[in-house]
Amino acid sequence: MPELSTIWFILVGVLMLGYAVLDGFDLGVGILHFVVGRSPEERRTLMRTIGPVWDGNEVWLLTMGGALFAAFPLVYATVFSGFYVALMLLLLALIGRAVALEFRGHVDGPRWQRAWDVVFSGASALAALLLGVAVGNVAAGIPLSAAGQYEGGLPGLLTPMGLLTGVVSVALFGTHGAIWLTIRTNGPLRDRARRVASLGWPLVAGGWIALTALAWFGEPHLRGNFDGLLPWLAPLTVVLGVAAMSITTARGAGTWAFVASSVAMVGLVATLGVSLYPALLPDASGGPGLTVTNSASSDMSLGVMLVIALIGMPLVLGYTAWIYHGFWGPEPAEPAEPGQEAGY
Repeated sequence: MPELSTIWFILVGVLMLGYAVLDGFDLGVGILHFVVGRSPEERRTLMRTIGPVWDGNEVWLLTMGGALFAAFPLVYATVFSGFYVALMLLLLALIGRAVALEFRGHVDGPRWQRAWDVVFSGASALAALLLGVAVGNVAAGIPLSAAGQYEGGLPGLLTPMGLLTGVVSVALFGTHGAIWLTIRTNGPLRDRARRVASLGWPLVAGGWIALTALAWFGEPHLRGNFDGLLPWLAPLTVVLGVAAMSITTARGAGTWAFVASSVAMVGLVATLGVSLYPALLPDASGGPGLTVTNSASSDMSLGVMLVIALIGMPLVLGYTAWIYHGFWGPEPAEPAEPGQEAGY
């Protein structure tokens, strides 16, 4: 049933969006760790702004992988086998930032803390870059065999489209993280974060324009669905989100700037989906690639999973909203009590 596979194409996109919005600011805080935080105490405060939520945010990436495995197993197999080295590097980066968050505060020494600060910042930047490179390569397409297997190695992923998408990803997550810090910090930290956010949105806008031009003129398969007015709502959402970011960051409206940044991400993910559909993994050599029809699970599997998703997703979204409501607002400047938020 094509309708079920299309629904799961959209749901995978929703999970990608959830990860980008939520773990995106976690990565952004790490990218800006030494830019906004000027002292060990300030960098500890930056870690505490994401301390209660970072591990939950990464679950969205795991859920997206699980949904891809269950709904489109051929795509999962191709991506996780063909991109093995790149995915291992991504996994190491995510592990590195997790270990840095937990281990930094266990020894009260400047060298120890600075070493883990470097790991936290470097791993965050590397993860953002690798995620962007992966998305860029998926959009541009990769060489596939007749059986749908990736024919290439790690150097084959270092394409102009992939690298530019990686750079835009770092800029986007960095700006998103700066906006988060304008909500969760006070004083000099908030002032620096606001300045970074004001500098970040023009970089995001310029990078997106360059990426759009590269995709439009260099990847003809990505413009096939833009033959009506409705598909153009996706890139229009990006424009509106970035424009709102510029206004809200200038006015110091952190919460609305975060909403605007999230809206821009909605537009970016929607644009990617519109550009790719019905393909999930285009074939750069001109073949049919892996689509929502030739790579999907059985109708029964898709239907059962859809029922589970319709029950579980509202619960997850409600719980997430409740958690963020509880931790919204500036992080206290004073150190946490002994035993609380260990590692930060």
